[in-house]
Amino acid sequence: MRRGFLAVAILLAVGIALYILLARPQPGPSSVASPASDSSASPGQVNTSSQVAGAAAPAVSPPSPPDSTAGSSSSVAARAGQLIVGTNAVADLPPATVLANVRRAVHQFGQMFGGNPVGTNPEITQQLLGDNPRHINFIDPSAGMRVNGNGELVDAWGTPYFFHQISGSEMEIHSAGPDKIMWTADDIVVK
Repeated sequence: MRRGFLAVAILLAVGIALYILLARPQPGPSSVASPASDSSASPGQVNTSSQVAGAAAPAVSPPSPPDSTAGSSSSVAARAGQLIVGTNAVADLPPATVLANVRRAVHQFGQMFGGNPVGTNPEITQQLLGDNPRHINFIDPSAGMRVNGNGELVDAWGTPYFFHQISGSEMEIHSAGPDKIMWTADDIVVK
């Protein structure tokens, strides 16, 4: 009886240790990977193998072919404006829907951490990508969310969103719209 109890206790301890080691979020970069750091990724492609461990990662289809205007630079990710987290065929959503998805990600962040992410677009994007206390990635490429080479969340036309913090729990998010000029009649805005 005593040996059986000891064997069960050892197996339970080993199981708990394995669970902790495998389920714990890994510190470091989030799901955004620089093509320059991964020789298997082509310019403009997303490295889907570097998802944050422990975060519920959406299923992502293979990346789209590289942009023909990307050129042959080896430091493609450093080029301003190039997307490093792209969308897939499922995510060809209307711009207003994508903006609503960004708002939902900000709200989920706020509910989990007791307040919205703060700062500039790149700072907010980093927090949503996993630079937060639990290393949770709130950016979902299959929901149309895209990040450019400057680390900014961008709208369907490639223009960075403008985040206006109204309070600790309320944020207004602006898309410049098809004319790519902020504060004009075609802007899309959500709270």
